[in-house]
Amino acid sequence: MATKPAADLLATIKQGYALAGPAIELGAAVVDGELHKDAPVRLPLAMMNRHGLVAGATGTGKTVTLHMIAEQLSAAGVPVFLADIKGDLTGLATAATQSQKLAVRMDSLGQQWQPKNFPVEFLSLGGDGNGVPVRATITSFGPILLSRVMELNDTQESSLQLIFHFADQKNLELVDLKDLRAVIQFLTSEEGKPELQNLGGLSKATAGVILRELVNLEAQGMERFFGEPEFDTAELLRTAPDGRGVISCLELPTLQSKPMLFSTFLMWLLADLFEDLPEAGDLDKPKLVFFLDEAHLLFNDASKAFLDAITTTVRLIRSKGVGIFFVTQTPKDVPAAVLGQLANRIQHALHAFTPEDAKALKATVSTFPVSAYDLEEVLTSAGIGEAVVTVMNERGAPTPVALTRLRAPESVMGPSSEDLVRSIVASSALLPKYGTAVDNLTAYEKLSGKAVAPTGDAAAGLPPVPSPGIPQVPGPGTPTSTGTTSSLDPAAVDAEARRIEEEVLGRPSSRQPWQEPDQGGLPPAPVPPTPAPTTPAPAPAPTRPGGVMDDLAGVLGGALGGGLKSMARSVGTQLGRELIRGVFGTSSRRRR
Repeated sequence: MATKPAADLLATIKQGYALAGPAIELGAAVVDGELHKDAPVRLPLAMMNRHGLVAGATGTGKTVTLHMIAEQLSAAGVPVFLADIKGDLTGLATAATQSQKLAVRMDSLGQQWQPKNFPVEFLSLGGDGNGVPVRATITSFGPILLSRVMELNDTQESSLQLIFHFADQKNLELVDLKDLRAVIQFLTSEEGKPELQNLGGLSKATAGVILRELVNLEAQGMERFFGEPEFDTAELLRTAPDGRGVISCLELPTLQSKPMLFSTFLMWLLADLFEDLPEAGDLDKPKLVFFLDEAHLLFNDASKAFLDAITTTVRLIRSKGVGIFFVTQTPKDVPAAVLGQLANRIQHALHAFTPEDAKALKATVSTFPVSAYDLEEVLTSAGIGEAVVTVMNERGAPTPVALTRLRAPESVMGPSSEDLVRSIVASSALLPKYGTAVDNLTAYEKLSGKAVAPTGDAAAGLPPVPSPGIPQVPGPGTPTSTGTTSSLDPAAVDAEARRIEEEVLGRPSSRQPWQEPDQGGLPPAPVPPTPAPTTPAPAPAPTRPGGVMDDLAGVLGGALGGGLKSMARSVGTQLGRELIRGVFGTSSRRRR
C-alpha cells in the first residue's frame, strides 16, 4: 500500500497536519492497514474558502462526510448551505444515540463524541417539499441561467439576452414565467413588430422557440419556482443566538424530475451572494461554506458562457469569504478550469468494474500530489467511511496525501422525524416573510391591461399589492393613473447611478451625463452633469432578524464585458431603477 517505510510515511503525515489554528477534525491516518489515532488529519478553518471537492462512488460515505463537516462548521460559528437530495441530512436537527458499534469506532479514532443537535433552517424550491419556500424572480435569475434551464443553444441564449435588455429598457418587470411569456408574445405580435426589428439580432423564429420552451416549463409546474417574495441570499449567513452557524438545508424531493433546475438554482444562489458580498480578504474563518451536491449536473452539456461564469464565480468568491465544495463521483465530472481552484480534496473509494471506470480511476490518481501511497490500490480498497485526503495547510501549501478513517457525526445519520421537520419549518422566523407568494404589478399586467390577481395576505415586510394594472407600457415621464410620472425617469436614474459609483463604490463616476432626446430628430443638446449632493444622507439600512442586508443591492462590474452596465435599487418608492448584470447576467433587484 505504501511505497516507503510506514514509520517515515506516518511521520510525514503527523508533521504535515500539525496545525496551530482552529481546524475541522476529519479523522485519523491509516498506514499499511493500521489506524493511528495519534496522527490526526485536519483541515484548517481559515482555508475552507479555498474551495474543495468531495468525491467517491455511490455508497462510500460522501453524505456522511458532508454531515460531519457541516456540524463542525456550525459549532465554529460558520453558516453552512447544503442540498439534501435524499432527505438524510434532516438528521442534523436530532441528536444521535450512541451504539456499541459507534463506541468502538470513536475509541479507535480517539474522538470525544457527544450527542448533539444543530440549528437547521429547512428550505425548499418554491415550496416543493418541507421547507420555507425559496423563490427567485426571472429578472434576478438572468438570461444565462434561464437558458441553462431551458437547454437553449448559444444563438437562442443570445436572443434571450436581447429580450431581457428590451424588458429592462421598457421598465417591464420580469418576475415570473408569465411576465417573460407576455414580453415575447408582445414582440412577436403585429403591435410589437417594430420593437422586434429594433432589437436587431432577434428573429421571430428564435423568439417563437424560446416561447415554446417557456410553455414547456409551465407545463412541468416550474412556474412555482419563479416569483415573489424573492429569497434574500443573505439569509444564508445567519448565526443562531448561541453563536453557532445556521445550517440551511435545501430539501430536493423531486430532483430526479428537475435536475437542471436544481443545479442552476444553486448557481443563482452563489451568483447572488457573489454580487452582494463585499471583498473580505483572508479571514480566520469563512462567512459561509456552500456544498454543491450532484455537481456533475452543473456541467453536463453546459454552454461556454455558463462554464466561464462558473469559473469566474469560483475564482473570485473566495476573496468574499465564501467556500464552495463540489460533491460528485469523480474529478472528471468537474471541468479542469474549476477543478484547478479546488485546493481541499476528500476522495472516497472508486470502483473499477469497467474500462471507463479504470480510466476515471487513473484520472483521479493523476490529480493528487505525489504520494507514498499506491493510490490506485488505496482508492479501490478503501472502506466505507474512509477517504484519501489532501488539503491546504495554514501556509497555503498542500498537505501530504493521507488515507483517513473519518470521524462520525454527533447528530443522527439519517432523516429526522417528519413531525420535527414540520415543527421547525412552522416556527421558522423566515416563514412569515417568504411563506406566501405575492403577485405585484409586473410586465404581464402592464402588457395585458389586467388587474393584479389577488394573492392573499402578503408576507411580512412586503409592500401592498398595487391596484389595477396599466394597459400599456409607460415611457419615461409618462403620466400614470395617479397623476405622477413613470418611475423610469432617465435623468433620475443617471444621477442615482453616479451617486452609487461615487458614494458607495468610492470612485469617480465613469458615466456620461444623460441627454434628453430631441423630438425633432436633431442631435440632442448636451445636459450639464447633475451635481452630487454636498451632504449626502443615505437611507439607513432596515434591520431584520438574522442581520440580513439592506435593500440597496451590491453593485458589481460585469465580469463578462467589464464596466458598470446598470444598477439595481429597490426602495418601495417612485425612484428610477436600472439593472446591473453580473457574471451570469443576473440582477440583485429585490422588492421587499
